[in-house]
Amino acid sequence: MINDIGLDDMIIDEKTLEEDVLKYWTIRTPSFSKVRENELMGDIGQGWHFALRSTLPFNRYRKILDVGTGTGFFSVLLGRDGYRMTGIDLTPAMVEEARREAKKFNSKAKFYVMDAQELEFEDESFDAIITRNLTWTLPDVEKAYQEWFRVLRPGGRLINYDANYANAIEQGNVPRTKTGDSVAYGHQGVTEEMSRLNEEITLSMPIGHRSRPDWDKEYLESIGFKRVFVDMDEAENILGLKSDPAAPMFKIIANK
Repeated sequence: MINDIGLDDMIIDEKTLEEDVLKYWTIRTPSFSKVRENELMGDIGQGWHFALRSTLPFNRYRKILDVGTGTGFFSVLLGRDGYRMTGIDLTPAMVEEARREAKKFNSKAKFYVMDAQELEFEDESFDAIITRNLTWTLPDVEKAYQEWFRVLRPGGRLINYDANYANAIEQGNVPRTKTGDSVAYGHQGVTEEMSRLNEEITLSMPIGHRSRPDWDKEYLESIGFKRVFVDMDEAENILGLKSDPAAPMFKIIANK
């Protein structure tokens, strides 16, 4: 249960980074779910929907894996259009919320508790993989990218939206607590203490100290992805004034 996990129990240690991430996002689940639901129903949600449909035409990419689905935002968004969506997340509380959101918004997406770095799927299982704000939280991004390559069919596509949040922390430009049930993007319900813990986790991740997204592009190409390119504008245009100038969100498209 969320209330059984105390913030004081979260000790940042390289050997337990994944456990720390799990605890943090379990605590964040209720407020995070509300933010994503507001986003789903507003202009930002419409922007994401258009962007995904444009990059993943239905006639080519019908079976999609949503890695780090959180409360199911992308899976619900595309599941309503008939895409065969499978969402996975390390945090059981997030998966429970995702299932509720799918039912509420009439999406047939399926959700499972699973580690993005150790997928429980057969080779070449999916036409596409989408992920948002996940790779910065992974202790072993190289392993995750290799797994994602494995489960993509030949001709499949990876879309990764992320940002270098460690850079924002190092610059001292981090958004603090926001409150209010109408918040559609940001850190609603995050206390100062939780913000500090999040910063510690972020700075402990090796990926946060790499030159992104250049590093991602180079690594993806090294493991076999082709036609890898980076878009620095799309996500920023969707988010508008809610984007973080210290950690601009990028989009990576990579094809198998």
